[in-house]
Amino acid sequence: MEMNRSRLDGLTARGTLAILLVAAALALPGAARGANPVAGVQSGPIFPIRPDARLPIVPYAAAPEVHFVPNSFRFWDDPRFATTTNPPKPAYADVVQDPSGFLPCQGGPFALCYYSGPNGSPASEDLSCEVTPDGRFANCRCYEIPYGAYFVLNTAILNYPIYLETLDKCGADGSGCRATNSAPVCGYINENRFIPGADLISTFSFDCVPTDGLGSTSCSPPQDPPYAGCMTAPCQRTDKQGIVECSCPLFDGPYQVGQSDVSCDPGDDLVWSAAYAENGPPFPQPPSCIPDAPGTNGCPLYSSSTVLPPGTDCDTICAAYACAPNGVTEPGYTCDATLCTGQCNDRNLVAEACGDLSQCPADGSAAIIALESQVGCSCCASQLCGCTPSAATNAAIGALVAAQRDRGITPQCDVNGTLCGTTP
Repeated sequence: MEMNRSRLDGLTARGTLAILLVAAALALPGAARGANPVAGVQSGPIFPIRPDARLPIVPYAAAPEVHFVPNSFRFWDDPRFATTTNPPKPAYADVVQDPSGFLPCQGGPFALCYYSGPNGSPASEDLSCEVTPDGRFANCRCYEIPYGAYFVLNTAILNYPIYLETLDKCGADGSGCRATNSAPVCGYINENRFIPGADLISTFSFDCVPTDGLGSTSCSPPQDPPYAGCMTAPCQRTDKQGIVECSCPLFDGPYQVGQSDVSCDPGDDLVWSAAYAENGPPFPQPPSCIPDAPGTNGCPLYSSSTVLPPGTDCDTICAAYACAPNGVTEPGYTCDATLCTGQCNDRNLVAEACGDLSQCPADGSAAIIALESQVGCSCCASQLCGCTPSAATNAAIGALVAAQRDRGITPQCDVNGTLCGTTP
C-alpha cells in the first residue's frame, strides 16, 4: 500500500487521482505488475480473483451503474489494492480488523443495511437482499436514516481515492479520527460526493437497535451462501418512503450476520448483508456513549446536573441554532426535539425535523457536535447555552412532539421538560 500512496502523493485533483487509479488497475506496464505494494502479498498479473468458484467472473466492461470507484471488479480484486492482509481481501468483503476501525460520523441521509437479508423478522419491513442475475451483487432493501450518528468501516471504503485520503488522515487503526466527522470519508458521504449517481450511501448506525436488536451469528462457506458487503455501497430511493435499494457486492468467505440465532441461509435466492470480524463483533464498540444516538448506546439527554464547560462559545452555538434555511423554522431545534428519542417507526418525522440541517453552515453544526461530545449528552447544546427558538420553530417543535406521542414514542419534552414547543 505504501507504493500506491507514494505514486499518488502530490495529487490534489480528485478526477486526476481516480483516472490514475483506473490506469493502475487496468493498464500498468509489465515492470509495475511485479511490484509488491502490500507487504507479504504476492502480486502477480492483474486478473479478477474470485474468492470462491461459486462467484462467476463478470465482463470487464463498466456497467451503467457505478458500484464503486474505480467501477471495476478487476481493480478491487487485485491484491495490491486490498484493504486488509493475511490473506488480502478487497474492501467489499467488509472485514473488521478491529472495532476501532469504525469511524464516527454524523449527518445524513444514509442507508442502514445491517438488518437486510430475508423478507421478515426481525424487521417488519421487506428488507430482502436479492442476488442479481450476474451473481456478483445483491440488491438489498435497506432503511433510509434521514439524519443522525453513523459509522464507516475504514477497511470497507468503496471509493479508493477517498480510502487513501482517509487512511492518511486517520491511520490504519482509525485512531487519528476519533472525533465525530474528523474522517474525510464522512464529509464525502454527507455531501453526497462519495459515489456518482447514488442517492445516499450505506453505513452503520445504532438507530434501529431499540426495535430490531443487535447480535451476531457466524456463518461459513461452502455450506452457507455468500454474503453482501453493503458498507459504503451506493443506494437509490424506492417508491416506498423510508426504504432504499443498495447495490452490494457479494463476497464468498466466513462472515457474521448482525443478529443472533438466525439461519445463515435466508432462502429464496436471498443473501444476508453481513461482515467478517476477525477480533470482535461486526459492529462498533465505542468507548463511551454516542451523542445524538437513540437508545442505550446514546448519551443521556440534558438534565439539571449537566454542566456547561468553561470557555464555551455560546454565541457561536446559538448562532448555529438560529440557522433557518427556509426562512421560517430552525432545524437545529426541531432536530434536537425529535432525533434523540426517535425510533425506526418515525424516520419520516426525523426527516421532517432534520432534513434542512445540511443547508446550514458546517462549522456551526461542528461546534454543536463538539460541545455535546465534550459534555457527553445528546441533543443538549441549545439547553446548555440557553438558546431560544423562534415562535415559528416552537410551533413546529410542538407538532413533532405530538406526532411522536401519537406513535407511542416518549419525546424529549416528556423526559426532561425541554424542547416542548407550543401546542398545535
